[in-house]
Amino acid sequence: MANDEHVALINQGVAAWNAWRDKNLNILHPDLDGANLTQANLRGANLRGANLNGAYLMEANLDGANLNAAILIEAYLGSANLNWADLGGAKLNGAHLYRANLNGAYLYRANLDGADLDGANLTCAALNRADIRGANLEAATLVSADLTGADLTGCRIHGVSAWRLKLDTETKQQNLVITRSDEPEITVDNIEVAQFIYLMLNNQKVRDVIDTITSKAVLILGRFTNERKAHQCLRGLGSPRAEY
Repeated sequence: MANDEHVALINQGVAAWNAWRDKNLNILHPDLDGANLTQANLRGANLRGANLNGAYLMEANLDGANLNAAILIEAYLGSANLNWADLGGAKLNGAHLYRANLNGAYLYRANLDGADLDGANLTCAALNRADIRGANLEAATLVSADLTGADLTGCRIHGVSAWRLKLDTETKQQNLVITRSDEPEITVDNIEVAQFIYLMLNNQKVRDVIDTITSKAVLILGRFTNERKAHQCLRGLGSPRAEY
């Protein structure tokens, strides 16, 4: 259960809360366990290390808030605004972050194991070294996100927007599920090609285009005699002898 004094303080607003935090640095983990902060305006709040386990923060404004090392296990953050929030090292295991705005959020070494990020905006988010195993990233936006060293093993990524990602050899991408939960499970090991593979499997128009391109390539190659193939190779090298 939450500490009643701490809940009363946060309900007084960010200015009162931050002033209290500055004077009580010895309290490492303010106790807001299970607190109802739905739609609260917590912009710029210093919630570093706070215990927000199971707290209700749906549609809360946490723009620029300091949640570094905060404990948010199974917290409810649906549609919350976490724009540029500091969630470095935060424990978000099983957290409900569906449609949350995490644009530019700092999630270095955060634990998002099993979190629900369905439709979340993670554009430019720093997820390097984050534990994202088994998370639901369906329809999430990951444009320009930093996933270097992150563990994405077993994530559901159906409909994810994964453009200009930052990846490295330490990024783990095994068993990424590209299908919906009501479809037979298909997995891939590369988030950047997942969208293409899913379209190949489910979009007849895409398959038709690829079939057409492939067949034309075969026909073009099939028209060359051995002599013309040799000339074509020479021509590609810029030789003046490759004239017809």
